[in-house]
Amino acid sequence: IDLSAATPGGLAEVLDAARAAGRAARVHLKVDTGLTRGGATERDWPELVDAAAKAAADGTIEVVGVWSHLAVADAPEHPATDRQLAAFQTALEIADRGGLTPSVRHLANSAATLTRADTHFDLVRPGIAVYGLTPVPGQGRSLGLRPAMSVRARVMLAKRIPAGAGVSYGHTYVTDRTTTVAIVPLGYADGIPRSASNRGPVSVGGRVRRIAGRVCMDQIVLDCGDDAVAAGDIAVVIGSGQGEPTADDWAAACDTINYEIVTRMGSSRVPRVYEGQVLA
Repeated sequence: IDLSAATPGGLAEVLDAARAAGRAARVHLKVDTGLTRGGATERDWPELVDAAAKAAADGTIEVVGVWSHLAVADAPEHPATDRQLAAFQTALEIADRGGLTPSVRHLANSAATLTRADTHFDLVRPGIAVYGLTPVPGQGRSLGLRPAMSVRARVMLAKRIPAGAGVSYGHTYVTDRTTTVAIVPLGYADGIPRSASNRGPVSVGGRVRRIAGRVCMDQIVLDCGDDAVAAGDIAVVIGSGQGEPTADDWAAACDTINYEIVTRMGSSRVPRVYEGQVLA
């Protein structure tokens, strides 16, 4: 397990833990180059480097890496990325003068991995791209990405209801004709955004339909019209885009980003399957 330290105080906690464990801790030092989130400031960076160098000299830690994170890499031409790159290079020079020789220097997220080779250094950290989803709005196919994640469930009940029937909590959806509704056992406890009420796309029987009414804790309702739908049919919440909704479609429906859609999906009721093997 590698640890990250961004302040002298945080590094001191790592040192205490390493001494208690009786083994050297593997540490990556983080510098804030412009995201203004985690990471040592320009003023504090030399102090952090000095403390880390002393701890490395006595064998308490091994400084494995130096890293930072980009703020606007999803807009490849934005000048902030150039400024952050320059700040990172300056931080590396300070680390080198301080006697640190990290084996990995890393800065690039998914967007920079795909669009800015000058930010790659020794290691890149793709996140959303691992899902096959684009980190750069308007680009996906051109980056060679293909959606890798799907979310599916079986219809647990299908029934005919009359015109004028209120659907789900609050009756925010009222049928305008006799229709078939399908109940799918997924809800906000499983990661379906409640903001997808009356908006979220789900495919059943090869047709994409919108959630009817409010998203419930563990159920959603689909208005399927006169189509033949039965319990046991597969409902595709997130799929490939070939006649199936994608995470990007869900993001558009919920006024959010694809990152939020895929990272919130899943609960103890939703098994995760990798390469055909259930792991969680």
